[in-house]
Amino acid sequence: MTPAPLAARLRDPRGPLFFPVTAYGPGGALDLDAYRTHVRRGVEAGAAAVFAACGTGEFHALLPEEFEACVRAAVEAADGRVPVVAGAGYGTALAVRYARLAEAAGADGLLAMPPYLVLAGQEGLLRHYREVAAATALPVIVYQRDNAVFTPETVVELARTEGVIGLKDGLGDLDLMQRVVSAVRTEVPGDFLYFNGLPTAEQTQLAYRALGITLYSSAVFCFAPEIALAFHRSLHTGDLTVAHRLLDGFYGPFADLRAQGRGYAVSLVKAGVRLRGLDVGEVRPPLHEPADDHVKQLARLVERGQALLEGDA
Repeated sequence: MTPAPLAARLRDPRGPLFFPVTAYGPGGALDLDAYRTHVRRGVEAGAAAVFAACGTGEFHALLPEEFEACVRAAVEAADGRVPVVAGAGYGTALAVRYARLAEAAGADGLLAMPPYLVLAGQEGLLRHYREVAAATALPVIVYQRDNAVFTPETVVELARTEGVIGLKDGLGDLDLMQRVVSAVRTEVPGDFLYFNGLPTAEQTQLAYRALGITLYSSAVFCFAPEIALAFHRSLHTGDLTVAHRLLDGFYGPFADLRAQGRGYAVSLVKAGVRLRGLDVGEVRPPLHEPADDHVKQLARLVERGQALLEGDA
C-alpha cells in the first residue's frame, strides 16, 4: 500500500480515473503481461488512479485467484506512481473475501460494488458495506447503482463509517445526488468524496461539476487516452469550447454506439483497446463481442476524435 492516504491522492486528480480492461490470451486464460502493459501505458499517459478488476475489468468473470493476480499485476505496473483501487462485490462474505485478497495484493483501496442480485433495504445495505469496510485497513468507495441505491440518510451513515471515504454514483439521479451532497455536508463536515460513475461519464460531467463532483471514471481513457485527457483538461481549465466540441463530435456519438448492444460498456471498450494495437483478447461470457460493423464505426469515431484534437491545436 502506498503511504499517502487514498482520499488525499484522489482529491485533486491530474487526469481521469482509469478502469483497465482485463487481458486474456488466445485460450481465454489471463494474460498478465498484456495486462501490465495496458496498466503501465495508462499510468504513463496520465491516469490519476487505476481501478483494477472492477466493472470494465470484468470483475464478474474472474475467479478469486485471477482477481488477486490482476490486482497484484496492476500494483506492480503502477509502481506507486498512482493509487490502485480494486473491486469487491457479491454477497457480504464474498465481498469481504475479495477485499482481503485485494489488501494482500497491495491495493490502496476498494470499490465496493452492489451486492449480488438481492434487493435489500437501507438497513441491510448499510450493514453490508460496514462489514466490508471493517474487514481490512483499506479505504472504501461505495458504488451506487442498480440494486444499491441509497437515501441521503444512509449516505450520511456511510460517511460516518470508519474506512468509507466516498460514493461513486452510477445511477444518474442528479436531484438525489444534490440531496446526498447537502445532507453529508450538513451532518458530516469533512472531505467525503463523490464520483461520477455513469457509462461514458464525460457525457454528464458538466452537470456533475455543477454539484461540486469533479471525479469521474473514463472508459474512453482505456483506448483513446489523448481524447480523454483533452476533455479532462478542458474541464479543469474551463475551456468549454473544447469540451463542447468533444461532446458533440465524439462522446455523444460514442454513447450512441455503445447503446447499440448489451454489454458494450465493456466489450466495445475492449475492442477499442485492440484497435489501438494491444491484444487484450475477447470478453468472457455472458458478455459477447461487438458486431464487426460497430467495431468499424468505433475506429472511425476514434479518428474523428483525433481530428477534433488536431483542429484544436
